[in-house]
Amino acid sequence: MKISAVEVHLVDPGASKNWLLVKLTTDEGVSGWGEAYAMAGREPALAAHVNAMAPQVIGRDPFNIKHFIQVMYDDYAIRRGSVDFYCAVSALEIAMWDIVGKSLNVPVYKLLGGACREKVRVYANGWWFGASSPKEYATRAAQMVEKGFNALKFDPFTGPWRTFIDRDDELQAVKAVREIRSAVGDKVDLLIEIHRRLAPMHAIRVGRMLEEFRPYWYEEPCPAENMDAVAEVRRAINIPVVTGETLYTKAEFRQVFEKQAADIINPDTCICCGILGMKEIAAMAEPYLVSVTPHNYNSTVIGLAATLNVCACITNCDVTEYFWQFDQRGKEVAANPFEVVDGYIKLPQTPGLGIEIDETALARYPFHDYGMHGGRRVRDYHQER
Repeated sequence: MKISAVEVHLVDPGASKNWLLVKLTTDEGVSGWGEAYAMAGREPALAAHVNAMAPQVIGRDPFNIKHFIQVMYDDYAIRRGSVDFYCAVSALEIAMWDIVGKSLNVPVYKLLGGACREKVRVYANGWWFGASSPKEYATRAAQMVEKGFNALKFDPFTGPWRTFIDRDDELQAVKAVREIRSAVGDKVDLLIEIHRRLAPMHAIRVGRMLEEFRPYWYEEPCPAENMDAVAEVRRAINIPVVTGETLYTKAEFRQVFEKQAADIINPDTCICCGILGMKEIAAMAEPYLVSVTPHNYNSTVIGLAATLNVCACITNCDVTEYFWQFDQRGKEVAANPFEVVDGYIKLPQTPGLGIEIDETALARYPFHDYGMHGGRRVRDYHQER
C-alpha cells in the first residue's frame, strides 16, 4: 500500500479561525483524514506548507509512521523545527494512523496499547469569547453547565496580552472568577487560562488571590520560553500549574520535567507530531508524576478524534478540550459526530480515528478570512502606553 494523493481542505467552522483538514488516499483506495492546528490569519500559509510536503508523502507506505516523522524532520526541515512544520507534519501523521486503523479494521487506540478508559472527560472552551464583564462571564458559564459540562476553561483577562499589567486588571480578572464560581457552584471545575501573558510578580499575586475559588488549574501563567519563571509560579501558589501548548517536541518538554515547572502538561495532538508524538510525550511525563490534558483548539471532528484516541491509551490522561464554538459545524460535517454526555465522550468504536467526514457537507463551508486574532479586536500596544 502506498499513498497516492494529498488533499488539503480549509473549512470555515463559523467562528474564530478555519480548520485545516488533510485527506490522504492510497493506491488501494483506503483514505484517511488528519488535521493541523491552525492559527487565525495564517491558515493559507499553513495549507501551502502541507502542499509543499506532498511530494515527500506520495509513494510512502502509510504504515511506516515513525520513520516518516523522522525523515521529515531530518531531510525536509533539515532539523530546523518551526510551528508551521510541526502543524503540517502532524496532520499527515494523523491521517496515516486513520489509514492504518481502517486497513486493519480496528480503532487506532487498539494499535497503541489498548484502552485505559471507556470514555474521556472534556472541558468546554470558547464559550467566553466576547465576554466583557464579570457578569457576562457568569451568565455564559451557567449556560454551559446547563448544557452538561462540568469543567469550564476561560481567560478572565479582557485586555490584550501584556507582560506587565495594572492592579485594576488583576482585580477585574479575580472578580470574573468570583462571579463564575458563584454562578456555577462548587461542583464545576474552573480551569483558568492566562495565555502566557504575565511576569511572575503578576502571575503569583493573581494566583494567590484566586486560590479561595479552588481552580482546577492555572494554565500557562508565564511565557513558555522562560520555564524558570513558570516553575517560580508553581512553587509560589497552591493551584496546579499547566504548561505545554506552545511546546511541540520531546526535547522541548524535557525542560518542563527537569525543572519541575508544571503539575500538568497540555500538548496538542495536531501540532506535536501527531498521535505518536503525543503518546511519547505522555510517556515522558509518567515518571515525573505529571498528568496530560491535551490542548485541542481544533475541530470537533478530526482533531478531537485524534486526541480521543491518544487519551484512550495513556494512563496519565486527565481531561481534554472541547471547543464549544465549533460544536454545530462539527455535527454538520461529520457522518457520525461525537456527543458530549455529562461532560464525557465515549471512545470511538469504528476503525481508524472513529469518525467519518461528509465531504459534500464539508464543501459547503469554504475558507473564510477571519483575519488576525479571529476577528477579535486587540488594542495596539502604543495606544495604551
